[in-house]
Amino acid sequence: MTPEGARSLQSALRRFRVIAYVVGVLLLVLVFVAMPLKYFADRPTLVETVGPIHGFVYMVYVVLGFDLARRARWALGRTVLLLLAGTIPFLSFVAERWATRTVREATAAAPV
Repeated sequence: MTPEGARSLQSALRRFRVIAYVVGVLLLVLVFVAMPLKYFADRPTLVETVGPIHGFVYMVYVVLGFDLARRARWALGRTVLLLLAGTIPFLSFVAERWATRTVREATAAAPV
């Protein structure tokens, strides 16, 4: 991997890490705060607000995750699992840590 390719991969990783945390936090708020308020307290306002925001941010997550996977040259199966991680509470945090470790190992092992 060239030094420019490594920098490009690190930049893609940085973008993905930020969006993975945002998606994860929004999904946790939606599932553990907004949904109980909607169904147990008859207060749908938070779901109506956080739901669409999470949906939009998840689309950005998919684009940035795909970009990272393409630059890292991951197999289709890994890519799909990474992209689906934004739909399950807590899993985007796990996917972010896995992607970070994998990319850092790949860039450290690459000749300069």
